[in-house]
Amino acid sequence: YGVLSLHASERDYFDEEEMKLLLELTGDIAFALDHIEKEERLNYLAYYDALTGLANRTLFHERLAQHLEMAARQQQKVGVLMVNVERFKSINESMGRHAGDHLLREIAGRMIHHSGDASRFARIGADLFAVIVTGVASADDLARRLEKSQAEIFGSPFRLDGQDLRVSVRTGLAIYPDDGDDGNTLMQNAEAALKRTKTAGEKYLFFTPQMTERVAEKLALENKLRLALERGEFVLHYQPQADLAERRIVGVEALIRWQSPELGLVPPMDFIPLMEETGLILEAGSWALEQAVRDYRRWIAAGVPAPRIAVNVSPIQLRRQDFVETVKRAMGNDAMPPGIDLEITESLVMEDIEGNIGKLKAVCDLGINVAIDDFGTGYSSLAYLARLPVRSLKIDRSFIITMLEEANTMTLVSTIISLAHSLGLSVIAEGVDSEEQAKMLHLLRCDQMQGFLFSRPVPWEAMSALLQKH
Repeated sequence: YGVLSLHASERDYFDEEEMKLLLELTGDIAFALDHIEKEERLNYLAYYDALTGLANRTLFHERLAQHLEMAARQQQKVGVLMVNVERFKSINESMGRHAGDHLLREIAGRMIHHSGDASRFARIGADLFAVIVTGVASADDLARRLEKSQAEIFGSPFRLDGQDLRVSVRTGLAIYPDDGDDGNTLMQNAEAALKRTKTAGEKYLFFTPQMTERVAEKLALENKLRLALERGEFVLHYQPQADLAERRIVGVEALIRWQSPELGLVPPMDFIPLMEETGLILEAGSWALEQAVRDYRRWIAAGVPAPRIAVNVSPIQLRRQDFVETVKRAMGNDAMPPGIDLEITESLVMEDIEGNIGKLKAVCDLGINVAIDDFGTGYSSLAYLARLPVRSLKIDRSFIITMLEEANTMTLVSTIISLAHSLGLSVIAEGVDSEEQAKMLHLLRCDQMQGFLFSRPVPWEAMSALLQKH
C-alpha cells in the first residue's frame, strides 16, 4: 500500500522503547488494512457473483428498480429476461466443476462484450442469468433483439478443455408495465415463462401466452418477407393519375405488392408496417425505385406513351444519410430522363425541414420531381412549404371521402387547391371513387385525380394496355 518512513541522521538514534512503539504502530496499521480489505470483499460478495463478476440477485433487483423508475417517468417499456443454460448439470458431471465454472465465466464475458454494459446482467442461480433490456418499443422488438443477441453470444462454440462445446439456452420474458409494475413481479413472471419453455419445448416464451403467439406469427411473417426479398416475390402495380378535365392518364403511382406462393397477392397494409419496423423497407424501397425506372424504360422501348411514375418514399429511407446516393444508383447511368416522381408525406418532410430541403433539391437535380403526399394531415409551415422543391400536392383521401357530406372539409379541400395553385403547384386528389367527387373537384379546379373511379392498381402489362387506349 505504501511506506511510512521515520529516519535519523545518526545510527541507533531510536531507543528500545521507541522501537517497540513503532513496531506496535506498524502492527496496528497492518491489522487495519487487513480489516478494510476483508470488509471490501464482504461488501463485494453481498452484491456481486464471485465467479463471473456479474451482479447477484440483490444488486440486480436494485438496478432493475432504478430502470423501472426511469421508464415510468419516460413512459417506456423495459424487458426482463431469465436465461437458463441448458444441460449445465451434465457439463459439470461429465467435464468437471472447473469446466462448468469456466463456461459460466465465458458466457458472462460474451454477454458484456455484446452489450458493452455489464450493469444490465446478473447471475442469480447456478445456471441462471437475468438481463434488463431498456428502450423496448414492443414485444416484437424485444423478441428480435433477443434472437440477435443470443445468436451473437451462443452462435459460436465455447472452448472447454481443448474441445468445442455448443451451448443452448431457454429464456423467459416479461415486459414492464404489461406484465408487472415492480421488479419482484417482473422477475417472478419471467421465471414463470422460463419454466413453461421447458414443458413447451420452446426456446423462449413471454409471460403472456397470447403475446408469445402474436410475436411468433409476426416473426414468422418477418422471415417470410426476408425470403421474399431474396426470391424476388415483390411486384409493382400501377394506379393511374388522370387529368380531371380531359380524363386522360398523366401519371401513375407505383404500389408495391407481395406475390407470395403461399398467401397469394398480399396487400401492402399487411406487410409494409412490419417492413418499416424491421428496416426491411430500405431494401424493398430501393428495389421499388429501381423497378419503377426499369418499367418506365420498358414502356419507352415498347413505344408506349410512358407517364411519369410516382414512387413512395418511406420515413426510414429519407432519414438515411445516403438517401440521395440510393436514388442516384436506382436511376443508373442511362442518359434517358428517369421519368420518376418521389412522393413524401407532409409530416415526414417537416421532421427535419432544413436537411430535407437539401436532400430533395439534390434529387430534383437528377431530373426527378417531388410531390407531398397525404397533404392536410400534417402541420406544414407555409414559409417552409414555399422553399421546398416540390411540383405537386396530393390531398389525402380522408378529405375526398367526406367532402360531399361535410361543409368544413369541402372548404379545406378548396383552400388546399387555392394554396397550391398560388405556389405554382399542381394538385392531385387521392381516393376519388365516385363521379360526384370528380365533378366537384373539377369545379374546385383540382388538376388530377387518382382512385377507383378511373382504375384500380393493376400490373405492368394491364397498365401498358390501358396506356395505349388513352
